[in-house]
Amino acid sequence: MIEKPYLLFLGDAPDRLAAKVAIGINEWRPEFAVGQYRLDGCNADLHIEDISIAEAVAKGAKTLVIGVANRGGVISERWKPHLLEALNAGMDLASGLHVLLNDQPDLVQVAQEKGRKLFDVRKPTVDYPIANGQKRSGKRCVAVGTDVSVGKMYVSLALHKGMQERGKKSSFRATGQTGILIEGDGVPLDAVVADFMAGSIEYLSPAQDDDHWDFIEGQGSLFHASYSGVTLSIIHGGQPDALVLCHEPTRAFMRGLPGYKLPSLEALRDLSLTMAKTVNPNCKVIGIALNTREMEDKEARQIVDETEQRMELPTTDPVRFGVGKIIDSLISL
Repeated sequence: MIEKPYLLFLGDAPDRLAAKVAIGINEWRPEFAVGQYRLDGCNADLHIEDISIAEAVAKGAKTLVIGVANRGGVISERWKPHLLEALNAGMDLASGLHVLLNDQPDLVQVAQEKGRKLFDVRKPTVDYPIANGQKRSGKRCVAVGTDVSVGKMYVSLALHKGMQERGKKSSFRATGQTGILIEGDGVPLDAVVADFMAGSIEYLSPAQDDDHWDFIEGQGSLFHASYSGVTLSIIHGGQPDALVLCHEPTRAFMRGLPGYKLPSLEALRDLSLTMAKTVNPNCKVIGIALNTREMEDKEARQIVDETEQRMELPTTDPVRFGVGKIIDSLISL
């Protein structure tokens, strides 16, 4: 188990989205974080205390968590002195990057010398089965997006929390590094061999009571040239009863693909539902979650109302306006 509390390492993250791992942990498990550690040039800020590694240790931090999700999932050489300092100071390291801590000889050597641990959250530890497509009891909801990093994990966590507050049976099923660090368990989906990806989601979300909801963390986008495969595996392995459409209205181009504009919500609805109905003919789109972080309150309210009217689906910004109306739709299924 990864020991808590954490020092959240933001490194030299170029923008807020690049620090989404740290943001997610701080948002949903603030009690896990003693502070943030940033390098010169970092353009992300969790608005918690900036502290040094020595100060973090003095506050009881057990693990430095790399809170950055960069393209390609690489460990920057610029980070290395700071990661080594954390090991020498008595902290473990945890990372959800594709490039593994345990493949870095210098980190491995110091960790062994100091008796510290290196946790690679994205390294599968289970031999997952090939998906069989058999119907399972229980209910499942998947958040799908017009792009990556538009709020799929957030809305899934918010729906899970809202269901529990209403006394309903519910679980959050993590499929990425941030979700795993928040929940403490899950499937590192984009590190699973392709043939077993859908099967890993069947494994993650087994048969449940008929009135139990699993909220399976969404990944990628069916429209994203780089990451569509993980999205489809979640849909087919998850056999969702419900889909929530996620979109950031102010985003002009897909993240990492400047030549690709975001698809419409109508296109997302139609394609996602087509894919979902191949494994669950009764699947329905039950709501829309908009990420209006870049808008003023009045503009955000307006776009939510306009979208709800146009799409004829319950629409909200989960951060600003909560997810109550989407939960109402789920309960009514």
